[in-house]
Amino acid sequence: MKQLLSQNNYAIITGAAGLLGYFHAEALAERKINLILIDLNKKNLEKISKILKKKYKRLNIIYKVVDITNESKIQKFFTELKIRKIKFKYLINNAEKNPKMMNLKSKKNNSLENYSSKDLRKDIDVGIIGTFNCCKYFGKNISSGQSGIIVNISSDLGINAPDQRVYDKKKNIRNVRNFKPISYSISKHAINGITKYIATFWAHKNIRCNTLSLGAVLNNQPSFLIKNQKDKIPLNRWAKKNEYKSAIQFLTDEKNSYMTGQNLIIDGGRTIW
Repeated sequence: MKQLLSQNNYAIITGAAGLLGYFHAEALAERKINLILIDLNKKNLEKISKILKKKYKRLNIIYKVVDITNESKIQKFFTELKIRKIKFKYLINNAEKNPKMMNLKSKKNNSLENYSSKDLRKDIDVGIIGTFNCCKYFGKNISSGQSGIIVNISSDLGINAPDQRVYDKKKNIRNVRNFKPISYSISKHAINGITKYIATFWAHKNIRCNTLSLGAVLNNQPSFLIKNQKDKIPLNRWAKKNEYKSAIQFLTDEKNSYMTGQNLIIDGGRTIW
């Protein structure tokens, strides 16, 4: 980790090399907040960091490969920040393992009835254990007397169950060929619970914690899936990758000082139907 020019008000973003990691980082960079980007994908971290440094030259932007599911590595990461006197104020828990659609023709995990607990643990390890680890050491190591803000990224599938018909071309619930595994819903529901727990437990430390639940995001999905899903969204479209930036800015704004333990849902209206 390189020595930094300034040591104040950093935001830690997990899963920074993922689908929306760059846009969460850019949302904070627009507010002149220094960034610490962490992920397992070193190549993408380097790429994103380079782009952000070129665009926001006055900010300190660093990245580090960290396995957030490994508690000892997360502990070491936060200890290193403390030793270097890097003060952080924001934590965006964006990391998640989003399993792809399963197919009934596959020999493994081809239905809920034979979805293995081993694969379930792998899927939820990032979203649940990783989120917990980061929150734990963020709260433990935040500077005394300093406020903190945590934003946990969840999904509309942490509110409603996935409609398995949208994953099938014929939308036949009795004969669905593709389906969304249960692990993603479990993980996102759990994140909503983590948010509420932390919001009450650390309120006395002036650490606010909220959830941002996102709807479907365009990312080269199959055309039939996009069509099937958008028919269930009142705005009749999927979100663009940059449409959640203002929500991140709102949840991390000091003017929003009386909001904690809440779930901000930005899903085009899908969960109200």
